[in-house]
Amino acid sequence: MKIVLDTHAHTIVSGHAYNTIREMAQMAKEKGLEAFALTEHAPQMPGTCHEFYFQNLHIVPREMYGVRLFMGVELNIMNEKGEVDLPESTLCQMDIAIASIHGPCYKGERTEEAITAAYLAAMENPLIHIIGHPDDGRYPVDYEQLAKKAKETGTVLEVNNGSLRPGGFRVDTRKNDLKMLEYCKKYEVPVTMGSDAHMDVDLADYSYALPVIEESHFPEELIVNTSAEFLKSCIQYKRNMWKQKKVNC
Repeated sequence: MKIVLDTHAHTIVSGHAYNTIREMAQMAKEKGLEAFALTEHAPQMPGTCHEFYFQNLHIVPREMYGVRLFMGVELNIMNEKGEVDLPESTLCQMDIAIASIHGPCYKGERTEEAITAAYLAAMENPLIHIIGHPDDGRYPVDYEQLAKKAKETGTVLEVNNGSLRPGGFRVDTRKNDLKMLEYCKKYEVPVTMGSDAHMDVDLADYSYALPVIEESHFPEELIVNTSAEFLKSCIQYKRNMWKQKKVNC
């Protein structure tokens, strides 16, 4: 399988990462990537950047060292209603948006019913393209419902390499990823491997995610990382939903 892009990475502006945009782009070039996404933590994450950062992303070149950059955000899902921490007017300006549940930011109940409801509601948002690390057993989810809603809304589900790293703080991630991937196969839902890199050397490192993908015998044609055009088509699908939902972008 040829991997040409990474859909989830951070720079120093996220507050707990260690490289600049240019350093990440240089590493992407060294690793032979065609494209990658910088998805900084949204404002409710302790230590990250202000909303103004995201509003000013239009000044950042979308190509460095011959590598295509998708400038975006990793949103925090705040509650069972799927509310996130950037307004629609700012989200409209993003090349790409991931929505994830993070402990310091999520204010809802943590039952399977509540967490599932939070993810399903977030996927209804046409400005959200990817659900980030839905594998954390601390936030239990009905994976069949998750996959069915992803198919319905054109949302990509993530297999997060950082989640699977030995000694990580998320729990039951491998078991949960395998379960999710079975339903994604059943409903033909695209998935992406996200490095969740907070350091340049981790960009497009799928040392833990790829073996899980291979163990599940997941079809290559449903893996977003194999084609920049595939990623663009997933983003465009959501953009087409803007008009249906009358999003004013």
